[in-house]
Amino acid sequence: MSYVDGFVMAVPTASREAFIAHAGKFDPMFKECGALRVIECWADDVPHGQVTDFFRAVQAREDESVVFSWVEWPDKATRDAAMKKLMESDAMDPATNPPPFDGKRMIFGGFAPVLEL
Repeated sequence: MSYVDGFVMAVPTASREAFIAHAGKFDPMFKECGALRVIECWADDVPHGQVTDFFRAVQAREDESVVFSWVEWPDKATRDAAMKKLMESDAMDPATNPPPFDGKRMIFGGFAPVLEL
């Protein structure tokens, strides 16, 4: 069964095009390492909750939008090998290729699907 990495981050709304360009540069590297799909989604209909919500999860400020992304892999072994390779790549170094968002507030994790229709 496939494996999914999920990401939620706050991106300055004014940096939308910079984010898309950044993703356009880095997302192909996931595909080159075996990812089946890479999806980047800009908040469109994301409500503010009374207890918790996407905005609170990433401490989004008024001038930021929430981005929800995921990478679908054929299996966890492919993902693990790819992430090891990607994290060792100079291209992924935020010092030389800074992302247009605060990576410290990004939440992420790997997920094993339990139901697929």
